[in-house]
Amino acid sequence: MYHSVGDCSHDPYRVTVSPGRLDRQLGWLRRRGLRGAGVHELLAARARGEGQDLVGLTFDDGYADFLTHALPLLRRHDCGATLFVLPGRLGGENAWDPCGPRKPLLSAEGIRHAAAQGVEIGSHGLTHVDLTRADDALLRAEVKDSRTALCELVGADIHGFCYPYGLVDRRAVDAVREAGYRYACATDPGDLSCPLAIPRVHVGERDTPWRLRLKHLLRRRPVEGV
Repeated sequence: MYHSVGDCSHDPYRVTVSPGRLDRQLGWLRRRGLRGAGVHELLAARARGEGQDLVGLTFDDGYADFLTHALPLLRRHDCGATLFVLPGRLGGENAWDPCGPRKPLLSAEGIRHAAAQGVEIGSHGLTHVDLTRADDALLRAEVKDSRTALCELVGADIHGFCYPYGLVDRRAVDAVREAGYRYACATDPGDLSCPLAIPRVHVGERDTPWRLRLKHLLRRRPVEGV
């Protein structure tokens, strides 16, 4: 689970990884015979009984620096990824982070460019709200309307959803299912863990090779149905 790729000098929420660190992390995967992939590709491979050499890579929020810093590194290491974006904040900024720093988000053109480069586009909701606190109307808009908007934007089906803040409850899972998504990513969904609430491991600037290995060992557990 990645977010922004760029300057880490002021990063109170630990959502930024420097390009140099990402380069080393992707290289670490490749040296071990692993390849980063989008979540849809990973799940399809697992359904065929394959994909043991694949690692799902996700980038939340749709920061504009994905195109300038992350995408070239993914191409260099022959890796795929899923980019979860916010169609209700196209060309905007991360206003949900009160302590900043302000980071620009991808425009519609930027999202289409990423999709044209083979990056899987998924929904992160419309505007990045905690779905566990949303009323019925807001929950429907954030989940279903964001999928409709992205399908129209990229001209293709949208398979995946990512719960803002990684927070999920049964009601949010039901909304994602009803909206037609094939999978959804959370952070640590606990007993809700399933293809519509897939747990992920946060990767940050401090994650050196030994920390990545430790995280892998600590979080390694099966997800029913995946």
